[in-house]
Amino acid sequence: MILVTGGLGFIGSHTVRALLDLGESCVLVQRRAVEAPAGPAGEPVVVEQADITDLKTLLDIGTRHKITGIVHLAGSMPWPPSAAQPIDAARTAIGGLFNVLQAAQDWGVTRVGVASTIGVYGGVTDEGALGEDMPLPMTADHVIPAFKKIGELLSDHLAGATGLEIVNYRIGAIWGPLGRAAGPFFAAPQLVHAAARGTEPDLSRLSSPVHAEDAIDLCYVKDCGRAIALLQLVDQLSHRTYNVAAGRATTNAEVIAAIKKVVPDARIELPTGGSGRQSYLDITHIQQDTGYRPAYDTERAVADYLAWLRAGNDR
Repeated sequence: MILVTGGLGFIGSHTVRALLDLGESCVLVQRRAVEAPAGPAGEPVVVEQADITDLKTLLDIGTRHKITGIVHLAGSMPWPPSAAQPIDAARTAIGGLFNVLQAAQDWGVTRVGVASTIGVYGGVTDEGALGEDMPLPMTADHVIPAFKKIGELLSDHLAGATGLEIVNYRIGAIWGPLGRAAGPFFAAPQLVHAAARGTEPDLSRLSSPVHAEDAIDLCYVKDCGRAIALLQLVDQLSHRTYNVAAGRATTNAEVIAAIKKVVPDARIELPTGGSGRQSYLDITHIQQDTGYRPAYDTERAVADYLAWLRAGNDR
């Protein structure tokens, strides 16, 4: 049984679905009491109410279930981060990771996957493919990549010190069903939601001006969930860190063109300009070790996302 922290969240929900589709059973850890979702055959998925920052409560789950692996997707850092108590917030974030790894050691699990982010490559000036082995700057311009870099270093150290198999997932720009309509890092979700609603996109929450030529490694969430499931279940892995992404740069212009094939009158035009920088995550390692290939190109992803929104799931 695979324990998934954040298993009812955006990426977590799709990862759990992929694990179930591959024949694995799952127990989801959730801070608040919720109704258990149904599995592929209609059976409920086990949900345990626990806070990963509470070690005793977390360890108690192992007395009720035989946990063979852990996928750690939950974020312990309060969001948005509070400027009032930065030390307490940092202690909470790192403490949650320590607790998950302590549980893994106590339970004797075979593999722990830990979510990292494409943001750890921030500050790298190379264009083209960004590989897991390239050196990263020791700085970060946002709290999320800062703590993910710390987490990767701790995971790497503890893997060597404890003998646990700990795998870092450097997750690309993820979009699709259950994701937020608006975020600070890339425009694609806002463009799709606006097209579904028949409105113009509100891009005010983005951290910088948006242009048609802007590009990022845009990975559909169903591909992301399947990739993480494969990394958890494959018999043998050759690396401690894997890029989980589409393996190509997608521009806003490509997203707009795909949207207009489904919604020709969508009001989603963007100005030209921008840096024109085209970098993306190299997915050679995950392809070689798991056989993962993205199933959703931009057009298929847009069509699927729009269908989901038009079915009444817009939020």
